[in-house]
Amino acid sequence: QVQLVESGGGSVQPGGSLRLSCAASGSIFGAYAMGWYRQAPGKQRELVARIFSGGTTNYADFVKGRFTISRDNANNTVYLQMNSLKPEDTAVYYCNVRFFLNNKDYWGQGTQVTVSS
Repeated sequence: QVQLVESGGGSVQPGGSLRLSCAASGSIFGAYAMGWYRQAPGKQRELVARIFSGGTTNYADFVKGRFTISRDNANNTVYLQMNSLKPEDTAVYYCNVRFFLNNKDYWGQGTQVTVSS
């Protein structure tokens, strides 16, 4: 069983920055991807960025050059550094880990990010 706890959301003005953290407890091993999704009101949940167990990263086009995902393996924590935030980045951000052996997904509770002047 894996539990994910997010932190770091909040309100910021356009152009500002936030860093999200996701701490995972439980067994994180094998082939997996850990990352962030977001869901804005009335929209589907969408991938923001993820990092694979081998270290490869991928980003949604709408955050490339602005967001950076990183990982602290010793503490099973993933970070999302968000710079140059825009109002359209406003959403609930969810941490996710997916294990490829059994296609099992785990989700955090979500953290609100609001970008507004």
